[in-house]
Amino acid sequence: MSDTTEKTAILRSQKQRDFLLDLLYDIVGSILFSIGIYSFAKNADFAPGGISGLSLIIHHLWGLPIGTVSLCLNLPLILLSYRVVGRRFMTKSIRSILISTFFLDVIFPHTPSYSGSQLLASLFSGVFFGAGLAMFYVRGSSTGGTDFLTMTIKKLKPHLSIGLVTMSIDLVIILLGWPVFGNVDSVLYGLIATFVTSAVIDKIMYGVDSGKLAIIITTRSADVAAGISDACERGSTAIRAKGTYTGLDREVLLCACSKAEAYKVRNAAQEADPDAFVMITETSEVFGEGFIDPRDNVKIG
Repeated sequence: MSDTTEKTAILRSQKQRDFLLDLLYDIVGSILFSIGIYSFAKNADFAPGGISGLSLIIHHLWGLPIGTVSLCLNLPLILLSYRVVGRRFMTKSIRSILISTFFLDVIFPHTPSYSGSQLLASLFSGVFFGAGLAMFYVRGSSTGGTDFLTMTIKKLKPHLSIGLVTMSIDLVIILLGWPVFGNVDSVLYGLIATFVTSAVIDKIMYGVDSGKLAIIITTRSADVAAGISDACERGSTAIRAKGTYTGLDREVLLCACSKAEAYKVRNAAQEADPDAFVMITETSEVFGEGFIDPRDNVKIG
């Protein structure tokens, strides 16, 4: 087998693997997404933000299928934002939308829906909804809706904050729940569900691989680095620096570590140099040896 043929076979195998993995994430994400929308939010008289919330409002008013309504609302947004989001993202998103529509309108109408506390419904709706969206996002897909609209607005008005645009769109839809469901509580529960959704998405996408970054300013960098290595087997990177107030030469040590190791790193630094200036900051993701392989997003080392 020639090198070209072998590379082609490897590339084809990789594409098949990626497609099957994308499909698996779409199915799992659609199930979680549908649980959040159909099982918890549908009977709780509130609407979360986004196209899903608008679909719930339309379903409440006229009884139309939630998934089909969401699909119809997404169609003009897909046409509007095609050039902005790109072909690959668009193709993946359309597949995710179709699969989630199938689960929402074909599978979940035959399953029981929660009809208890509105507060519990909003909390669990946010948890499952957020987990479902995170499954789509980690594979470079989405359920369309405000994702497309936000990207388009950002392209046309680059000075606007993405967070502000998203929050504004969601807030308008959540406020629609007040006159539709007939009480202000629907707005409050919608806000709770949306907040929980955002928190769950961040936790799944970034929290699992998040860590700490220790920034240590010291005059005894070798001793501090050795102490950190002994305490938790983490390496450090030294950068030469000079204090602007004292004019003294110092070194800045950078040490990426897990949350559990941050306390050990701080103690090791202070034991090696009691005068060291130690800062511990959050990191969303850490790529490299001992953390995540950037080539396939799996832990290495």
